[in-house]
Amino acid sequence: MTVERGVRMLAGVIILASLALAMYVSKNWLWLTAFVGLNLLQSSLTNWCPAMTMLKLLGLRSAEDKGCC
Repeated sequence: MTVERGVRMLAGVIILASLALAMYVSKNWLWLTAFVGLNLLQSSLTNWCPAMTMLKLLGLRSAEDKGCC
C-alpha cells in the first residue's frame, strides 16, 4: 500500500466512524468529520498532510518511490 492510498483509507475510516458516533453518541462528533474534510482540502493545496508524515514513518512508500504508473 502506498502513502497516498493509506491517507484516503484513513480519512474514509475516520469519517465513517465520526458519522456513526454522531448518530449514536453526540452530534458534536461531526466536528471531527469537518476537521478531516478541511485537512483534505488543505492537503490538496499544499501537498502536505500530517497523516502522510505518520504513514511514511510507519514504513509506507509513496507512489513515486515504487515507480508506480
